[in-house]
Amino acid sequence: MLRTTTTPGFWCECWTQRLDGRRPPALFGSFDAYSAVEANNWVATILRTISPALDTAASQEAWTRLHDDRIDTRRALLRREPWTVSITHVSTRITWTVRPALFLPLAHRQGGELPACTSRFKPTTAPGEAGSPCQSVGQRNRPLG
Repeated sequence: MLRTTTTPGFWCECWTQRLDGRRPPALFGSFDAYSAVEANNWVATILRTISPALDTAASQEAWTRLHDDRIDTRRALLRREPWTVSITHVSTRITWTVRPALFLPLAHRQGGELPACTSRFKPTTAPGEAGSPCQSVGQRNRPLG
């Protein structure tokens, strides 16, 4: 019987949104953290990195989050509660979200572990159309030819 185990962790995202409302929020980046400390450090590192480029109010807000709110943030994550922080710079709101997650084991991400056709894949055609090197899911480990 196939047994799947999950690994607890946190799914972290960074979203940007123009305040004029002309465009929907855009996902800027994401990160899979395997501990509360790792999730907290991901957000803290980004805030430290961008704070010199922010306007004065946004920079102050970032440093408040980093220093004054760090204990409450850590406690929320240790209780596996979702956590969000937003700062506004000029006309853009940047929001980081951290949510508890259960990660499924995936195939190893190294090229040698993936089917041979993945190194030849060119994302110019839809799967199954002419030009797609992967013939079908059932045949992906067979040599092409």
